[in-house]
Amino acid sequence: MTDVTPKTADDLFTFLDGLGIKHSTKTHAPVFTVAESVALRDEIPGGHTKNLFVKDKKDQFFLLTVEENAAVDLKTVHTLIGAASKVSFGKPEKLLEYLGVLPGSVTAFGAINDGGGNVTFVLDADLMKEEIINCHPLSNDATTSIGSADLVRFMEATGHKPLVLKVTS
Repeated sequence: MTDVTPKTADDLFTFLDGLGIKHSTKTHAPVFTVAESVALRDEIPGGHTKNLFVKDKKDQFFLLTVEENAAVDLKTVHTLIGAASKVSFGKPEKLLEYLGVLPGSVTAFGAINDGGGNVTFVLDADLMKEEIINCHPLSNDATTSIGSADLVRFMEATGHKPLVLKVTS
């Protein structure tokens, strides 16, 4: 485990501002599941996300970011994302080490903490059809809205080339 302190929401916003990326954030009570966040839909337009932190048998880690109600077949998704084997969920310790977040706060914005390039980010093609994408800003007590093209630009600025693939059914 590295001794690097994970970035905060303020660090994220400063980074986005530095890239000239427009974003807006709404704070709310902490939400730990998609079901708990449904009440926010009327207040926050755009595509809402579900994130799956998974790994293969060679300890290659992936973050799958999909629309909140989409289904991902964990028995076959490895064939789409380039994993060496079927995938299973990554351990919370690796989630914290690589993305700087805890379970319940998993987000594509975690790319800002993955300076070692340990995680492959996969954005579902259906989600990316949305003009606005909503993600937690490194904690589950707020939602940050960002343009879908800007999400890709953010990831590239962190040194990641996200895969945009249809991984949902």
